[in-house]
Order: sequence, then structure tokens, then C-alpha cells
Amino acid sequence: MDLSIIILNWNTRDLLRQCLTSILSDSCNTIQYEIIVVDNASSDGSRDMLKAEFPTIHLIVSKSNVGFGAGNNSALPEAKGRYILFLNTDTVVHPGALSSLIAYADSRHDLGVVGAKLINADGSLQYSCRHFPNLATGFFRNTPLGRLFPSNKFNADYLMSSWDHAEPRDVDWVSGAALLLRASLIPKVAGFDEDYYMYCEDVDLCWRVGQTVRDVEKGDTWKVGYYPHAVITHYIGKSSDKAPTRMTYEFHRSQYLFYRKHFKSKTPILLRPFILPGIMLRAVGQMTRYRVRNLQRRLGIGAGTRRNKRR
Repeated sequence: MDLSIIILNWNTRDLLRQCLTSILSDSCNTIQYEIIVVDNASSDGSRDMLKAEFPTIHLIVSKSNVGFGAGNNSALPEAKGRYILFLNTDTVVHPGALSSLIAYADSRHDLGVVGAKLINADGSLQYSCRHFPNLATGFFRNTPLGRLFPSNKFNADYLMSSWDHAEPRDVDWVSGAALLLRASLIPKVAGFDEDYYMYCEDVDLCWRVGQTVRDVEKGDTWKVGYYPHAVITHYIGKSSDKAPTRMTYEFHRSQYLFYRKHFKSKTPILLRPFILPGIMLRAVGQMTRYRVRNLQRRLGIGAGTRRNKRR
């Protein structure tokens, strides 16, 4: 089998239906695939919908919401494909996307992970492949300093926004909303790191894949690629928006966890005491802005839309 598609669902019944329909109705598919849906203790009738409308799809039911990484990992023992596609429920797969993604991965034997091109509902580009974050990213990404200097090079470098994202390219990491992993790497990287409840697990996975030796004699490691000719629409944050305060906390917790695991040893000793307080202040600021926006909506005051805000 070519592909195992793992879809983690938490209270996004209608989006899940739309996602599954886009996959099953793709007449351009030339690959053999299976779909595994992991339901993370939804309470919106998702499981009943699946059993009634998609009875042949393999369903795994979690008794509690175990988070993004653990939920996806629970399907790995059941997966039979040469590749694993971790796919969000808030996505619509364009015709031919899955076949072309597999074809590209097959043509690049050095790729451990491949990401598709993600676009917004209006067709605009999402920055779904990026450089690894660093301390400068933390200072300027979605912070008052970043809003004061919106064209700063640190944000642009992190998002790779100076590049048009029109051609295939090796990158640092790709979004977990549609992340293709070579199944042969699972014994080496063990899927997502379950220490992350939500967010940054895709960054961490790509980091670990990039550190994994592919050719011992040559000293080569696996690469992460971006393939823009496989297109998927991604409606950002439809699941996480159901619990914004909790997700803001988990996002910043994951940021600190990623820093502690991969960057702390490289950070100057004098700067280390400021990292955690800085992340905490950033989290408090985002929670405060959310509460202000929520109050504005209740009072009928217009609030701006969000796009590409997360991470």
C-alpha cells in the first residue's frame, strides 16, 4: 500500500466530513491508500457521522483528548502504507494532490518528510514551510516588538516570505496540517514527541528527522522537502479555536519545551534566565488580546481577522 492517511478529529464533525469527501471524490488518485480516523473523545456526534456516512473508514476511538501527537501516534501501529500522511480535519485535498505528493517523495530518496502547499480559503498562500525558530523569532513573532517593526528580517526569514513558494525546495520544517512521513523512519523517530500536547510537534519531528542518519558511509541525514504542486486548502485553527485560552497556554508551553530540548544548550548563559519569563509574558499578552477581541465582538465592535498567526 502506498499511503496511510491519519486524520485526528476533535469536535470538527462537519470539517471532517468535508475533508473525507475531498479525498474519496478525487478521481485523479492513482495510488493505493487507506484512511484512519482517530477521534480524540469528541462530543459533537463525529463518531456517529463516520459510522453512518463512511462505514469503511477505520476508526480509532480515544477515551480522552490525549493531544495532537499522542492521538496521531495511536494510529501508527495500524498503518500499512509506505508513507504516512498526517492530515488535519480542517483541510480540503485538491484533485491529484496525494498522487503527486507520493510521486515526488518516490523521486527523492533522500526525503524523510514532505509538505504540501497549503492555501487559505481565499486561495492565498499559507507559509506552511519555514526555517527553524530562534531567539530573534521569539522576540519579533507576534509580539509588540514585531508589530512595531512589521517588516523586520527575522519574521521574514522565519516565514521564508521573500520566496514565492512556487517550486520544490528543501526546508527546515513543514506544517503538521499535511505532513508526509516516510514510514520506514517510524522505528527511528517514533512519530511525534508526545511531550507536546499541541503545537511544535511538527517542528520537533522535522528536527529529529533532519538529525537521523540516512547513509552512514557518506554521513548524510534525511531531508525535509516542500512540494508546492500538491495543493491543500487549510482552514487554520478550526479545532483549536474551540478552546483558545487552553490552546494559547499549550502553544507557549510547547515553545518552551522545544527551546529546552533543542536550543537551551546553544543559548548564552546570561540569556537563559529570561527565556521562560519572556514566553510567559507573550502568552499573557495573547490571552489578553483574545479577551479584548471577544469583548469587542460582544459589543459589536469590529475585530480584525487572523491569518497565518499561529507559530
